[in-house]
Amino acid sequence: MLDVKLEGNKAIIDVRENIKRGEHPRGEILDYVKQTPAGTIFEIHLPLYAQPLINALSALGMNAIINELGPEHYRIMAVKINEEA
Repeated sequence: MLDVKLEGNKAIIDVRENIKRGEHPRGEILDYVKQTPAGTIFEIHLPLYAQPLINALSALGMNAIINELGPEHYRIMAVKINEEA
């Protein structure tokens, strides 16, 4: 199950522990993104550089930026611009 913390129009999703347990939450993340309104900001925390997730967010019409915050800690920032995504 995806744990999402909401701060105004920002959704903070931390899946580092999920991935370390061998889970693959990409589908859950994308399903959540699709159900949110335009203008939602996503902050997604991961233990690895997740190019497939970045590609999937880009395919939904979102600009996604990833930063390395520390060892095994990456953050994707993205904004949902269109309701169609």
